[in-house]
Amino acid sequence: MKWLSAGLIFVNLSAVCGLLLGMAGNGLTRLSALLALISGAAFAVAAYLGTFDAVIREPVANSPVGEQKSTESGQRQTDADAQEQVSSPLWRYRHIWFWAMAIWFAVFAVRSFCWLLYIDGNELKIQSPYNLGDLSLHITLIRNFVNGIALWPDSPIYVFGKLRYPAGIDLFNALLCLVHIDLIRGLVWTGLIASLATFYAFFRWAGTFGVAGFLFNGGAAGFKFFKTLKFLDYQGEKTIAWKSIALTMFVTQRGLLYAIPAGLLLLWHWRAKFFRENAQDRHSGPLPFWVELSLYASMPLFHVHTFIALSAVLVSLFVCGDSAIRKHVAILMGAALLPATFFVALVSDNFHASSMVQWDPGWVLHDHDMGRGSWLEFWLVNFGLWFPLILVLLAMCGLRAYKSGDYWKFELFATIAALTFGLAFWRIAVSGPKWQPDVFLALGLSLLAWFVWHVRHGGPTWNKKLPEEITFLTAAIAIFLAGMLFEFAEWGWDNLKLMIWGYFLVLPFLWRDLIARWDFPERVALCIVLFSSGLISLLGGLAAGHPGFELIDRARLDAVGLAVRALPVEARFAAYPTYNHPLLLQGRKVVLGYPGHLWTEGINYDNESALLSTLMRGDSGWREAAQALRVRYIFWGQDEMTNYPSSSRPWEITTQRVGSGDWGAIYDLLPTNG
Repeated sequence: MKWLSAGLIFVNLSAVCGLLLGMAGNGLTRLSALLALISGAAFAVAAYLGTFDAVIREPVANSPVGEQKSTESGQRQTDADAQEQVSSPLWRYRHIWFWAMAIWFAVFAVRSFCWLLYIDGNELKIQSPYNLGDLSLHITLIRNFVNGIALWPDSPIYVFGKLRYPAGIDLFNALLCLVHIDLIRGLVWTGLIASLATFYAFFRWAGTFGVAGFLFNGGAAGFKFFKTLKFLDYQGEKTIAWKSIALTMFVTQRGLLYAIPAGLLLLWHWRAKFFRENAQDRHSGPLPFWVELSLYASMPLFHVHTFIALSAVLVSLFVCGDSAIRKHVAILMGAALLPATFFVALVSDNFHASSMVQWDPGWVLHDHDMGRGSWLEFWLVNFGLWFPLILVLLAMCGLRAYKSGDYWKFELFATIAALTFGLAFWRIAVSGPKWQPDVFLALGLSLLAWFVWHVRHGGPTWNKKLPEEITFLTAAIAIFLAGMLFEFAEWGWDNLKLMIWGYFLVLPFLWRDLIARWDFPERVALCIVLFSSGLISLLGGLAAGHPGFELIDRARLDAVGLAVRALPVEARFAAYPTYNHPLLLQGRKVVLGYPGHLWTEGINYDNESALLSTLMRGDSGWREAAQALRVRYIFWGQDEMTNYPSSSRPWEITTQRVGSGDWGAIYDLLPTNG
């Protein structure tokens, strides 16, 4: 984990240093980018030297079907053997299942990222059909940073606000561009190295079972293959909510390239520090405190949903841990409060996006496309055998804790009761008495009364530590319930950015505490059922990008880039709102970007859209509309000609044309307005 720690700190602190230098210097330059990368490299060396990763005894999670040990008696291996094995470097990587998963991950990474963005003749193309809009936005942000825009920047896709996006990984790629690393090469190598980091992080957190769980997540959708005999991304259908994490999130949501390995590194660190047998001998834990703090506190700059999930894990550690754990968690969260608040304020336009967290129970169960006739049908179609297996795991761990007496923890039950009571009281205050919040209120009061009675008879449990599976599964349940009860984005499906962490938390314990205890043939059969649907969809998704999807004509993009090079980087353009507009792909600011991006960021743009239409059609009052939208330049190209065919284009007579060509023309409104 030393190399993983160093690599993540390099990305983390390079981006943070670049942000601070850009804010101080009113924009990034080649010098500030170089200083940021050098600073990140220096911190990476310190992280490598300070990270502790010795040979320890870890729970077996090294195979999707398990390694069956033979004994002289021929009996099934004991619980102790199923739980632990020596994890030396040679032993750790010798299993066939490790190399099988490594090959599959390499196939996915090479296909997805070597053709992430590529040149085909005179066209720029992409491989993933999911990535046309997302990658265009990331290119816009990278180019926007490279252009030297003042940080934190105004939104390049919305005229009346700051950037509402956790763009840390795009800022890192911008630093690479500023030191003359080609954009396409930077995107490709960032994706490949992030894939390697993610593979290793999953392996150390949940073994090869965890790697398979990431690559081949799925339910029953992929079994349509046996009817069609075609490799297609069956999980990509609009009626399926549990889509391929690798294809629809890891490749498209670039913040996850950093957030997933960083989050898994922190989970591994907390498990090793607080629950492994030699944790008491290493007071500081595997990671230096400053590395732990940096990864956690700056996470909102890269991925807000991962920050929420990690915070839920820390809260679970606090309420389920002993006094030593609570002290460490309190210090960590206290130290992270100011920097994390700073980063959240940046990416939420000074908390103006906070209204995106709304009460919306049911997730997508009531969605027109993804909803089903019943809850049971929804869960079984989307999650298949995973759904009952996880329920069995939770029941088994709970029963085992109850029998051993490890279930009782004052802080845990007090927190559950307080949250239940508080949620019910809030819902009643907002919407009035209804049966659902009334039931939760009664449940919360019952829990409060029960744990008060238990404390009086059993005494406090301040220094008691619950088992690791209870602690992490509690966090997983909390994350899942949050995603089911609240809406964290305008599109309900985006809650998966949070809910996948509940899935990641379950993986190591599902293997260790349930599947690994079964006989070898049963494990093989079960893993085939669990992963075959996701494997079919993954192969179908990887094949879907042949021969690629056109993003934009290179000659048009380069010509527009040359035309706007001399124009102020802070200037706002009026242009047709689309995801692959050449202005956006050159990092320039437009009045409105792609409506899908605006909607997912929770921006109500109806008034601005009406004003933009008035301007681009040349209707009466177009000058006033331009002034209201803070427009400096009007761009008139093929998108505008197609979508505003009846425009009178009065600016062609009354304003100065500052650039033109086969791609269109640009008109400067300033001389006339001035």
